Amino acid sequence: MKKLIVLSGAGMSAESGISTFRDSGGLWEKYEIDDVATPNGWRRNPGMVLDFYNQRRRQLLKSKPNAGHFALAELEKEYDVQIITQNVDNLHERAGSTHVVHLHGELMKVRSTGPGEEVFVVPTDKPDVNPGDMCPKGFQLRPHIVWFGEAVPEIEKAEYMTYNADIFLIIGTSMQVYPAAGLIHNVQPGVPIYLIDPHEVNHLSYEITVISKGASEGMKEFVKLIRALEVKL
Repeated sequence: MKKLIVLSGAGMSAESGISTFRDSGGLWEKYEIDDVATPNGWRRNPGMVLDFYNQRRRQLLKSKPNAGHFALAELEKEYDVQIITQNVDNLHERAGSTHVVHLHGELMKVRSTGPGEEVFVVPTDKPDVNPGDMCPKGFQLRPHIVWFGEAVPEIEKAEYMTYNADIFLIIGTSMQVYPAAGLIHNVQPGVPIYLIDPHEVNHLSYEITVISKGASEGMKEFVKLIRALEVKL
């Protein structure tokens, strides 16, 4: 099976009702990045940070995968689909995708602030995490999110995946957040690159087939294009 490597961003989940950070009306207009998405913000006011992610978690639990998520999962019948996502939601998995790498962490997980940073799944029936909620060793739990200024543990795995792509697909990302945006530089010459996004994405100097649509409609067109490409080959 050919390897279809996918890089997904906030636009992938926008149709599912997940608030984006950068669009008009997005989360960054309501919160300062430094308050809720940095180690400094956590040190200053952990209660605010926990509440912010509790709200995001509740929103996620009310959301459902969209047709774009399901289309990617369905393609596993024809391709070795491996997804690298900048999203912290679990909508890819809930749609049925089986190989998903989360660059920026996972909303439905928390980790210990103590040695070893043990990771725990948040129960869906008790999604809130509050000050005083400890790991079994007695350390405060924090969101399992990669904040600005923190290392991205999965980036080397993502670089390896991208290097071995037979087809590279970008969905719903501004290509402005690094190191994720730099993954395109690992795509080997001659590998077809596709971009699905209703907005103009700048800073791309590669030969790319652009599908100017949202995730659901864009995935329909993408599937037609790659199937037509396979017929030609």
